[in-house]
Amino acid sequence: MSEMDNHVTLTVNDMEYGGWKSVEITADLERQFRTFKLDITWQWPGQTVDQRIKPGDPCEVKIGKDLVLTGYVFKAPIRYDGRQISLTIEGSSKTQDLVDCAARNLPSQWQQQPLLTIVRDLASEYGLSVVNEISEITRLTKHTIVPGETAFQSIDRLLSLLRVFSTDNELGQLVLAKPGSGGRASDALELGKNILSASAPMDFSQVFSEYRVIGQQKGSDAKSGAAVSEVESTAADLSFKRRRTTVINEGTQLTFELAQQRAQWESATRMGRAQTTTYQVQGWRQSNGDLWRHNTLVKVKDPVLDFDGDMLISKVTYSLSAQGSVTTLQVAPPHTFDPDPTPPKQSQA
Repeated sequence: MSEMDNHVTLTVNDMEYGGWKSVEITADLERQFRTFKLDITWQWPGQTVDQRIKPGDPCEVKIGKDLVLTGYVFKAPIRYDGRQISLTIEGSSKTQDLVDCAARNLPSQWQQQPLLTIVRDLASEYGLSVVNEISEITRLTKHTIVPGETAFQSIDRLLSLLRVFSTDNELGQLVLAKPGSGGRASDALELGKNILSASAPMDFSQVFSEYRVIGQQKGSDAKSGAAVSEVESTAADLSFKRRRTTVINEGTQLTFELAQQRAQWESATRMGRAQTTTYQVQGWRQSNGDLWRHNTLVKVKDPVLDFDGDMLISKVTYSLSAQGSVTTLQVAPPHTFDPDPTPPKQSQA
């Protein structure tokens, strides 16, 4: 593998920049936009800075020939003293605009529209396209923008109800993501071979024995009244030895089927999040030359944490420092992100 395979380039206004002293690039299945931070230092006097990179500039970030981010520069601070000048470039995917900016569609209400149509309408206001990886079968009775909410907050209210994750891709598009759609990692994460370090909080404080989802559905001419409008469903985790109940009040229109699915999803995802673990490996590429990627399945063999099976890489960070290049991988059980999970049970006190 040549050094150029890991050469990080930032392209701004058709100009390529490299030679970075430190690098941090992050992609996360549960976050709407990727981020990057690049640093370079000049010695001076004798050298000057021609700062052609400005906040707001469109940009692309590549590792070798692999495009990893398309977006904008958000920060370009300069620091200097009597010996050197330091320049930092920070930016993110195009999809950050959905997180920062208000939902502004007019009209601001949809009736009997598919999920994908509504998401595309919200994203198109900021010039963003949507990639759909899920089977779209549910039609919503109603969706209304809440005054003051961001475009992503409006999208997220839809996705939470239908248990769908959204993220971005290397082209800066919004992706309604199917967990594991990135395929399978070529290498395993194995203690004693490629794992440099691991961190597993094992925090079960948000795991419960019973999940109750409550909400309302719209009545009809044939059915009306409190008995029809009130919806409730419960999912139980029988592995818990003591009673712990939580109630989720769903703010959008709900059906009994959706309430049951949401309760089961909460049970599975919370158990999965409690087992989320962070690993570090040397380098950014696997033995076959592919970058480590998020939303891919990876075999984990870790007898310390009692892991021996497939996990889903939910987050990946490529970093470069004086210690060399390192990839930080956040993994969790695949059912953590499954819209219709059947989680394995294990006893917890």
